[in-house]
Amino acid sequence: MAKKPVVIYGANGYTGRLIAEYLREYQIPFIAAGRSREKIEDVMSRVPGIETADYEVVEVKDTVEDLTELLTGCKVLCNTVGPFVKYAETAIQASLNAGVHYIDTSGEQEYLRTIKEKFGPAYAEKGLVLSPSTAYMHAPLDIAANIVLENEAIHTLECSVLVQGIPTFGSTQTIFAMLGLENCFLQDNEYVEWPRAKGYEVSFPGRLATNLCHPWGGGPLPVWFKDTPQVRNLRQLTAFNNREMFEQLIDLQKHYEENIRPLPKEEAEAMMSKMAADMQPGMPPRENRLIHQSFDVVCGRGNSETRTCIIRSGPPYLMTGALQAAAADKLLSSGPEKVGFASPCEAFGYKYLLGAMKNFFPTEVEIF
Repeated sequence: MAKKPVVIYGANGYTGRLIAEYLREYQIPFIAAGRSREKIEDVMSRVPGIETADYEVVEVKDTVEDLTELLTGCKVLCNTVGPFVKYAETAIQASLNAGVHYIDTSGEQEYLRTIKEKFGPAYAEKGLVLSPSTAYMHAPLDIAANIVLENEAIHTLECSVLVQGIPTFGSTQTIFAMLGLENCFLQDNEYVEWPRAKGYEVSFPGRLATNLCHPWGGGPLPVWFKDTPQVRNLRQLTAFNNREMFEQLIDLQKHYEENIRPLPKEEAEAMMSKMAADMQPGMPPRENRLIHQSFDVVCGRGNSETRTCIIRSGPPYLMTGALQAAAADKLLSSGPEKVGFASPCEAFGYKYLLGAMKNFFPTEVEIF
């Protein structure tokens, strides 16, 4: 029997459940995989409309050998198992072994820089796409940046997302994992490290008060546009519409720099993992479309011209599920726009991804 074309790895998590929901919308058969069959079955039982989906549950060990065996005969892996800087290379190597396209929801910049160099050429040689960060915090900014860069005079981008939502358990773990990594922006087409434990006030168009933003690992856009001749400077910042949470995050980073970074690596990582688990111990409630939104803005400038793109859209994690499913559908129907390491817009086309957002959520694009 032929295997189902898509595998969700980490299907027992919050984001895995949402990817399953939108794969059902696209009528794409899938395998819900992870380390615990019991947990996956429980999560899948609560996916809206799951009774009409064509799927199966598979328990698999987190090893290259076991994942390669699972993926062989499939077409696309949607990986949600993070922090990606710690765990993703196993799934990336297994996907490469099995000849499977790889997409994930990561945001850790150091991880992207590593896999671009380590796996990008091998994926390209096999005609496969390696597209991390196909998720709400990054893909809409990628879309907005591409729209801004349609003006050939633009060479500097300032990018920021404002999220009305609650970080999931996996996202919280990722936040803690990123504190010890090098987080960079682009300046004169070179990586420059952000100052540690510092926030930035950003004035989002249409809002009276400023929002406290953070580099949030540096973000993937500096990596994606590093080799784009048109782009010389790029900064990416992130904000949740919860100033107190970001003040705590900056205080936490100060605490890390002063008290945890000097410790042996294993001890420091153990302390950070425990702190992350204590801060967000469970799965957040399903997002409310009347409350949770995502606001992405990219301001571009050149020597004589400016161009700004704003994208206002729906609940961030629901959007991630839709973007992952749309990417999988594109790979199954017509293949990627670019092979090897690629941003979501390079891999799937920014107009295609924007169309997917508009199909599922009220989405406004403003350009001026």
